[in-house]
Amino acid sequence: MLAFNFFILTLLTLLLFYLAVGRNLMVLIISGLWLTLTGLLGREGFFENNIAVPPTIFLVIVGGIALSFFFYKLALKQELNMRLLLLIHVLRIPVELSLYQLFLMEELPLIMTFKGWNYDIIMGVSALLLFLYLLLSPAGIKQKWLRLWNRLGLMFLTFIVLIALLSAPLPFQQLAFDQPNIAVQKFPYLFLPGFIVPIVFASHFLALRKLGTEES
Repeated sequence: MLAFNFFILTLLTLLLFYLAVGRNLMVLIISGLWLTLTGLLGREGFFENNIAVPPTIFLVIVGGIALSFFFYKLALKQELNMRLLLLIHVLRIPVELSLYQLFLMEELPLIMTFKGWNYDIIMGVSALLLFLYLLLSPAGIKQKWLRLWNRLGLMFLTFIVLIALLSAPLPFQQLAFDQPNIAVQKFPYLFLPGFIVPIVFASHFLALRKLGTEES
């Protein structure tokens, strides 16, 4: 059930981003190809090979980084929906709940959950509160506070990404040797580093770019 819910969460991330960046068809096409390719390989256990040099999960990580840059450049030419960009970050709540369930299943360490060193759920809850406030308040929120929120979001996200990398059974592992981060090498949880995290990064950068442009 958790795997099915996580797959739906991935598709919901795609839908919200597609709507937020002006319904650009390229977002659907590239995402569909990437998710299909990595999903099929993931189901066969391809990304669980830590003996290969480099480990095969690196393909997901590098592909996710490339995807983030591509979508950022693509969306710069579109009319952005700031509320929907904000709504994407609300999905960080179910992501964090999923990570905790994976910890209970011994698929990743406690430090990657909200009971450990992962404070990213704060961004999900605050995104929900900001979204509701923007819906109900005609005055809106000052841009300086939105810029600050997005910068904090990038800091929280970068921190947990580093923790995830250092906890994975890779050559540079430094943490969680007793219960390493193996979940993200498996389908469908590999969509976290391969798709969801890149979309969240791109959403933050796009919001900051738009806020900066409007200010100038």
